[in-house]
Amino acid sequence: MAVVEVRELSKRFDGVAAVDGIDLASTDGEFLVLLGPSGCGKTTLLRMIGGLEPPTDGDILIGGRVVTNLPPRARQIAMVFQSYALYPHMTVYNNIAFPLKAAKLPKAEQTRRVAWAAGILGIEGFLDRKPRQLSGGQRQRVALARALVREPTVFLLDEPLSNLDAQRRASARDELQGFQRRVGTTTIYVTHDQVEAMGMGDRIAVMEQGRIRQVGTPHEIYDEPADTFVATFLGSPPMNLIPDAASGELLGFRPEHFIPWEAGMGNDWVRFPYHVHRTEYLGAERLLYGEVGEAKAVARFPANSDINTEIGSTTDYAVRRNDLKRFHPETGLRLDRPTNGRQP
Repeated sequence: MAVVEVRELSKRFDGVAAVDGIDLASTDGEFLVLLGPSGCGKTTLLRMIGGLEPPTDGDILIGGRVVTNLPPRARQIAMVFQSYALYPHMTVYNNIAFPLKAAKLPKAEQTRRVAWAAGILGIEGFLDRKPRQLSGGQRQRVALARALVREPTVFLLDEPLSNLDAQRRASARDELQGFQRRVGTTTIYVTHDQVEAMGMGDRIAVMEQGRIRQVGTPHEIYDEPADTFVATFLGSPPMNLIPDAASGELLGFRPEHFIPWEAGMGNDWVRFPYHVHRTEYLGAERLLYGEVGEAKAVARFPANSDINTEIGSTTDYAVRRNDLKRFHPETGLRLDRPTNGRQP
């Protein structure tokens, strides 16, 4: 295991910054997720850590050793890509053993490591098959086994679940997280899928336009967003943002915290007139879409809740003061940000 650290790391393509002066460090054995929209620089950052892309500026350290100018094979890392990059003409056994053969390890050691990795990932029965005979989830496990046999100090995973269907992705997340916990290897995982990030990461680094907007646990990122980008990127539906006429600030609150006003709520609650436009029934929950003044707002309830969902109705709703977040109307930065989960 090892700590991965990048210091003032940048990458420019034709003068445009894909990664713009990032400082970030993992902890030993951590599952760290790089989350952000397409084009935010997360894959470029991962490729620089892996040695596949030279940085324009800055340093990369793995296990306290500067590896900025070292080739991938000298960094003690293993990468798993979106495509899995398996050799179609080779058996599963030979795909897994390929890096060991390239390193000219003795055959007995190759056999031992392949059997060990296949056992951890539950693919012992597939070693004689070709990749085309496997499901997407099985091919993913072969790619992980091929990475594992190298006994790396760091795993770098670039959207390895994106080729799976929705049902398979849910079980694959569980398998991948369980695998990482068993081997205890520091893992940096790239995704644009917030469900993957929230469900798998020990910490999440939210990226936008080549910069990190916030680093924190899933709880910190969701409950205490550092700015309006994080507030609206995390959550489905995202955080509601309502202009406050009195202060000129933006007030943010999650849909699940927006509930009908009841007599006796008192000063711990802030009251808003809410005009409902439409509703959505999603099985376990119901969403109400409407407006507070001219700002769009969503409320979330369990599907069996006894609430007024009449289209076109205007009803007073409320948010507990402790659940309101205050943002600067121009910069989008939190004005009441706690010390945890803050921007780096």
